[in-house]
Amino acid sequence: MPKIRLSKTEQKQQQDALARYNRFLPTLKLKKQQLQLELREFRRRYDECRDRQQELKHRIDEFAVLFDDPRAAGELNGLLHLDSVTSGEENIAGVAIPVFVAANFTTAEYDLFATPLWYDDALEALRQTVSLREELKILEECCRRLDRELRTTSQRVNLFEKVMIPECKANLRTIRIYLGDQDTASVIRSKIAKKKSAEVSA
Repeated sequence: MPKIRLSKTEQKQQQDALARYNRFLPTLKLKKQQLQLELREFRRRYDECRDRQQELKHRIDEFAVLFDDPRAAGELNGLLHLDSVTSGEENIAGVAIPVFVAANFTTAEYDLFATPLWYDDALEALRQTVSLREELKILEECCRRLDRELRTTSQRVNLFEKVMIPECKANLRTIRIYLGDQDTASVIRSKIAKKKSAEVSA
């Protein structure tokens, strides 16, 4: 802890700093609460998305037996291509968060009469699975960013609550005691000087 100057100027600086910390602390606490809520919500969405992905995986497993036909599997392979993933950005408690919009696919042309009926369902299930996989990646990134910001904000709250504010209060108490002692000593010196002056005059 740096040595403080025992002066009225230092007292004013410490009072200003304490007022500033007390003003910022509620804002930081509010930000921390908001980040905790948002992180909980994004984790819930992530779990929900993963559950949907598992359901789709079971659905695709139903087509697995149909892939035993090498001709059908070979024709299906390469029909669907992920071109790009469209995402936006949102600001949550000062944190830039990516937002999944859509996965964009190209589906190759295929003869509807020459291919099995289940191709359409299989392609749609694959399309949804890949979309969910990309959405999960973005949700994971959101959770990572929010978690990092929450840790930083929590550290700041702890710093203010456990270090800065108590330190300012202790400094102010030390300065007040010192200045009070100085005032008392000054009054006593003044009384002694008056008494001596009165004795000399007498």
